[in-house]
Amino acid sequence: MGYSHLSTFERGQLAMLHQLGWSTRAIGRQLGRHHSTIARELRRNDWGTPYSPEASQSAYHKRRERSRPKGKWTPELAKEIEEKFAQTWSPEQISERRKMESHPGVSFKTIYRWLYQKLLVKGDLQVLRHKGKRRRPVETRGRFNVGKSIRLRPKEIKKRETFGHWELDTVVSSRGKSRACVATFAERKTRLYLAVKIPDRTAASMEKAFGITVGRFPHGTFQTATVDRGKEFACYEQLEANHHLDVYFADPYSSWQRGTNENANGLLREFFPKGTDFATISEEDL
Repeated sequence: MGYSHLSTFERGQLAMLHQLGWSTRAIGRQLGRHHSTIARELRRNDWGTPYSPEASQSAYHKRRERSRPKGKWTPELAKEIEEKFAQTWSPEQISERRKMESHPGVSFKTIYRWLYQKLLVKGDLQVLRHKGKRRRPVETRGRFNVGKSIRLRPKEIKKRETFGHWELDTVVSSRGKSRACVATFAERKTRLYLAVKIPDRTAASMEKAFGITVGRFPHGTFQTATVDRGKEFACYEQLEANHHLDVYFADPYSSWQRGTNENANGLLREFFPKGTDFATISEEDL
């Protein structure tokens, strides 16, 4: 059952009925409230004068302001955490050690939040082992209205029970050096992995590479494709219409939802490390 505080209108009715001599039970029945709520309201706002709905409403707002949680952050706790950061401790280690030593609990997520809010070490992310690089960055590649979410994808695809469901991505050259990149395709059930050179990371290039790849296999080989939200997949409507398949989009910054492709891309990087200019790589080498 939901609960709501007395409103200004209800307090006005309460004042009128109370002045008429009604009991708390009778007032409660009239207002649709429990009699203890009425009794507590009268007792809480008894200042030796008749009950005033205006003064009671004002007192209610003041109590609500005071009831807001103060949070766990204190200068003493901040100093303790900053000392641990200086000793190369991670937020996870700090949080778990406090639990082991029976100190008031502080979640590692709270420590991260304080750090990002500059309540610790003035927000210097260099105290973290990954230097804050794992925090989700602001999307700067531009956006487009994506199609079907991965949450709509049939469960048998996730379980790898059937063939014909692919994960797509791109592997790029070093930034600022070359626009050439590789379109990669990974089939979930068999782990078949394909890589196709494309001149740039555009939707037109991806659409062309997809058409070339599909043309190499029998009809029905490509039933679905799971992709990220990169701009190169803005052509998803053309892919669905021209090749009769469903394209599903993974959630933002959720590479594990396309783990087959991501892991295979990591293997490709063993042969073509970051910084490789794919414009200089031949099709034979690839």
